Amino acid sequence: MTYWPFLDIRLAVGDIVLTPTVDADLPALADLMPADVEIDPRLPTFGLTEGRSGRAVHTYYWRNLGNWRPDNWCLDFTVRVGGVLAGSQNLEAADFATLRTVETASWLGTEFRGRGIGKAMRVAVLALAFEGLGALVAETEAWHDNAASLGVSRSVGYVDNGVRRHARGADGADDMARLRMTREVWAARHAGSVDVVLPAGALPFFGV
Repeated sequence: MTYWPFLDIRLAVGDIVLTPTVDADLPALADLMPADVEIDPRLPTFGLTEGRSGRAVHTYYWRNLGNWRPDNWCLDFTVRVGGVLAGSQNLEAADFATLRTVETASWLGTEFRGRGIGKAMRVAVLALAFEGLGALVAETEAWHDNAASLGVSRSVGYVDNGVRRHARGADGADDMARLRMTREVWAARHAGSVDVVLPAGALPFFGV
């Protein structure tokens, strides 16, 4: 990709392969996304309810790509297992050149859950962050009652790092658990476990 070299990034953990999402991936991702995946409430609804999650997949991707800046970026990855579409994983940062801190979010198709895939795809993007981009810290958050997501984070090596209050649902609010992992913990537990292809021309796009 001459103009967007970060689209040539490739991450692999065994037969689990992550490649940056492109427009051609969006319809299949929209069809795969389970109904229980929480949609960013800031995304437009267009006054429609039917098909909202499918439109959200598209508008979230277009927003991230269109708003990309070296100091504020979010890269969406399409996850395939043995060549079969399985879900989505992202890696994002604000003021990365200064803070060297990343965050992640993800979802899996229902039939791919409970097989260790969520952990592997998180490890994959953290390899890009720590080994490829020079991150020092990774942070994440999940609702306090989302045992699956919190379990993945802790199994990777994150430790609890406080609580943040967020709006939840139409009119409510609830607590999100915050977690954090350092570069040193990553190196001790996961260094060299991911096959990372990172074109040198992509680095300026991440503020590196």
